[in-house]
Amino acid sequence: MRPELVVRARRAIIGDAEVGAAVGVAAGRIVSITAYDAPPAAGRTVDLADDEVLLPGLVDTHVHVNEPGRTAWEGFASATRAAAAGGVTTIVDMPLNSVPPTTTLDHLRAKQRAAQGQVAVDVGFWGGAVPGNLPDLAQLHDAGVLGFKCFLLDSGVDEFGHLDPDEFGRAMRETARLGALLVVHAEDAGELQPAALDGRRYAGFLASRPQAAERSAIAQVVARAEATGGRAHIVHLSAAEALPVLREARAAGVDVSVETCPHYLTFDAEDIEDGATELKCCPPIREAANREALWTALAAREIDLVVSDHSPCTPDLKRRGDGDFAHAWGGIASIQLGLPVVWTEARARGLPLSDVVRWMATAPADRVGLRRKGRIAVGADADLVRFAPAEEFTVEPARLHHRNPVSAYAGRRLAGVVRETWLRGEPVGESPRGQLLRRGTS
Repeated sequence: MRPELVVRARRAIIGDAEVGAAVGVAAGRIVSITAYDAPPAAGRTVDLADDEVLLPGLVDTHVHVNEPGRTAWEGFASATRAAAAGGVTTIVDMPLNSVPPTTTLDHLRAKQRAAQGQVAVDVGFWGGAVPGNLPDLAQLHDAGVLGFKCFLLDSGVDEFGHLDPDEFGRAMRETARLGALLVVHAEDAGELQPAALDGRRYAGFLASRPQAAERSAIAQVVARAEATGGRAHIVHLSAAEALPVLREARAAGVDVSVETCPHYLTFDAEDIEDGATELKCCPPIREAANREALWTALAAREIDLVVSDHSPCTPDLKRRGDGDFAHAWGGIASIQLGLPVVWTEARARGLPLSDVVRWMATAPADRVGLRRKGRIAVGADADLVRFAPAEEFTVEPARLHHRNPVSAYAGRRLAGVVRETWLRGEPVGESPRGQLLRRGTS
């Protein structure tokens, strides 16, 4: 097919390499990749500047949009504008924090109706596995959710209950039968230390959620996945102590993957001030040595992907007035900043931009079955990003596109600016062109 558009870049991330390329696009797909100096004829050609790199659009599989029901916290229009501004062209919406949660077919339809016509980027959906909805999982799977999310302890919202060990076992057997991915918030409530909470003291909050809680819960997930042949994914790993459990499971052939998040790769507990509740998340940000262990695991491909866990709320719920970690909402809004945050830290450790693309685009797309996303390849959707890796900026919350101007990164100097984002070969603009994705269709 003759390209309608050719994007030429002296630097482009294709596979695991940075190369010069001319990328041909027709009907929203990539139809050719040739040498930079040998572009095909096309109706229109775009040349990237010498300081820009062509990236595939990022795929963020851990986003809490919160609409309908808690739209004051976030919504599809604001979340997807922020995503596009950060080079993210596909998000997968988590099933909780919206009201209703995505735990039945009717609730999924309500979520899709709320999103229709609002989304600036493509949006897929997770279903939820909660007490009592085991019969709903097959219907949700058939309707195209990309997998199921569950909690092994209190989720923080009343309408999304957590699974006890027996319920979790039944959910794993059912998702194994369906061939679906079961995504797990893995902390063991029996290992938490609530008595350690001490108002404004970050050290008390950290002590209340020790690494042992993650390690124990992940061991339970691994055991169930091994027993059932199920597919499991651990969300937002913060505890490096749990990595040996995952390493041994994979060596034994268990199908388990794991993600971490930009905040765990950037901040450290030693530098978090008491009362700084903008940095509260669960599991918590841990010490600098733990952060470096996560980076080592990423470089060794023992952590598969990096996603935002974008979990915003209204400013009052962060309780900056009293700085009470026990009662502040736990979540960090970062979908627009994930790429520069991770690139800033990766560059400082001598890791290449191609690694960042693998962690934040290709690997997330592959794990949820979106094979046309997250890569510059013939046949893939022409979701592309014009990225200036050397340009720096200072984070100003008022300039971010998510709904409420709260950011854990306020005032932080970052490297890497997204100058333009294309969705299926067209620049993302004011008119929402995003599509709602179903399992097996992209």
